[in-house]
Amino acid sequence: MHRHDEATRRYYETGDVDAFYDTVWGGEDIHTGIYDREGEPVAEASRRTVERLAEHLAERLGPGRRVLDLGSGYGGTARYLAGRFGCRVVALNLSETQNERHRKTNAERGLDGLVEVLTGSFHDVPYGDGEFDAVCSLEALCHSDDRARALTEAARVLAPGGALAFTDIMAAEGTPADALRPVVARLGVDALATPSFYREQLTGLGLDDVGFDDRSEQLVRHYVRLTEETEARKDALRDLISPEYLQQLLVNLPLWVDAARQGRLRWGIFHARRSTGAVGAATTTT
Repeated sequence: MHRHDEATRRYYETGDVDAFYDTVWGGEDIHTGIYDREGEPVAEASRRTVERLAEHLAERLGPGRRVLDLGSGYGGTARYLAGRFGCRVVALNLSETQNERHRKTNAERGLDGLVEVLTGSFHDVPYGDGEFDAVCSLEALCHSDDRARALTEAARVLAPGGALAFTDIMAAEGTPADALRPVVARLGVDALATPSFYREQLTGLGLDDVGFDDRSEQLVRHYVRLTEETEARKDALRDLISPEYLQQLLVNLPLWVDAARQGRLRWGIFHARRSTGAVGAATTTT
């Protein structure tokens, strides 16, 4: 197992984290939302992010197509893609706790025939070169300490003409790592990537049509909503999560709000394609 994977797995397999994501985020799509209105439920805005990401993959989705979802969490993205487009989805995720819940929900919704849930790491994808028509990931790379390796793996398994799309929380260019270290401590990493890092990596991997749909303006609203929901539900949360974790959330979430307001964070959808003549990945830039 990649050296950082065990720490990530432990993070997602605690009852505290599971209960927080279920109660405040809705337990389906656990990532930054795209909000249409004030006070919109986090779950609705997070589902809109999945819909926008899917638009970048749409030409490579449909019956008979294969999609790989890296860091698939509770499976919201995998179920959306399989249910809407009829494609087959492999959902690769470190946490067996999340994966068990993912499989159970798939079966309840009649999607277990289209979605295969696999416990594993996006640092070492257990598939051959060029096996997938599309690869996606939603806010999983922020937990990685080797994002270049994860992107190399994503590009390697893309078929010629295949599409890649992912979201991630990033640091604004030039933001000192020390300025964000207290913010990202809850994620178990020392630093975030930047948009320029991802653009250089994707280009260095030989991918075409590299683009970034910058939605950084959503960050303040998203973290304000998470903070509001956590505060509003803290009495219920006290029965579900430890006092220590609840206090950590109430201290940490406002740090994200402040960092977003100060312009120190970036977020959006990166997208790229593998050229029709290429299989596997080039050596990434460093």
